[in-house]
Amino acid sequence: MKTLGILAALAEEVSALLQEMGPSAHTQRIGMRDYHQGVLYGQPCVIVLTRVGKVAAATTTATLLREFNVERVVFTGVAGGIAENVKVGDVVIGSALVQHDLDARPFFPRFEVPLLHTSRFATSDALSALLLRCAAEFLAEQPAAPAAHLGLIATGDQFLNSTDAVAQLRSAVPEALCVEMEGAAVAQVCHEFRVPCAVMRTVSDRADDDSHIDFPLFLREVASVYSAGILRRFLAALPRLTQAEESFDTPLA
Repeated sequence: MKTLGILAALAEEVSALLQEMGPSAHTQRIGMRDYHQGVLYGQPCVIVLTRVGKVAAATTTATLLREFNVERVVFTGVAGGIAENVKVGDVVIGSALVQHDLDARPFFPRFEVPLLHTSRFATSDALSALLLRCAAEFLAEQPAAPAAHLGLIATGDQFLNSTDAVAQLRSAVPEALCVEMEGAAVAQVCHEFRVPCAVMRTVSDRADDDSHIDFPLFLREVASVYSAGILRRFLAALPRLTQAEESFDTPLA
């Protein structure tokens, strides 16, 4: 059975899953990160905190893939909603991810990763579709029934908390549903290692002038609950994916 890597930037986002993994989990410390190996719902997993930002996420992901033979990856966390139809409490599953703060012009087009000839890193269709279905089922049981979305996620080493910044990002990347600080880095590493990945984000704010209000409360009482609930469903359904459905068919540049 393939090993799944579960990553998050903040401890609250995977604390419930770590508790469920139990005392039988083996923890190995590499590069100031604790990699927890164990079994969840019959699925071999490695859970690790990337910490915040693209460099931290990329470093952790590369170590996870090289040292633990992880063959598929899921990142879970929070994000700021930027599309008009994405509300606080909604969940966004990334179909692709872009680094909105990457700009190597005039040598390369804006957002394009130098030498990889692409600006958008696609996630696994199969993993993302399964995650979207599990999110929709879980959210339908919640008060006010938040929505699950599938689309582009923007990543950058900036915490956006102003209306002007959001307006600029919407203009630059109009298809983006939400903005966060790690996902595109994880997706790029998985692309280069040819490992399927999926990214899930719970919308904690609208990335505007009020984005700092009650964030710790939301993280503890909403986002962490959503993350654990959706991933439990995902893990239970994951063994039913066939190898053909899960194949990584995005060509390398």
